[in-house]
Amino acid sequence: MTVHIETIHFTADSKLKDYIQSKMDKIEKLYNKSNEVNVTLKLENSGQVRDKITEIKMRVPGQDIFVSAVDKTFEASFDEALDTLKRQLKKYKEKMVTTR
Repeated sequence: MTVHIETIHFTADSKLKDYIQSKMDKIEKLYNKSNEVNVTLKLENSGQVRDKITEIKMRVPGQDIFVSAVDKTFEASFDEALDTLKRQLKKYKEKMVTTR
């Protein structure tokens, strides 16, 4: 699976990119039919609070799965988005089994 990491309004260090890649490798074991994942990391300045936004778009046969999460750190927002992605993948797999 190819993971594209895009950053907006900042530059990500290699530690954050490695963290994301290792977590996405585990997702590949859960669902290996996807060949492309786009992870977008945004730094939003809203007032005095600097929120970190993570968006994940995963291409699966027949549709794209999109999740987004906001938190105080990129790791926390990525983990939250990843949990949502796992739930959506399970629903997608169940739907594919029932339609066969």
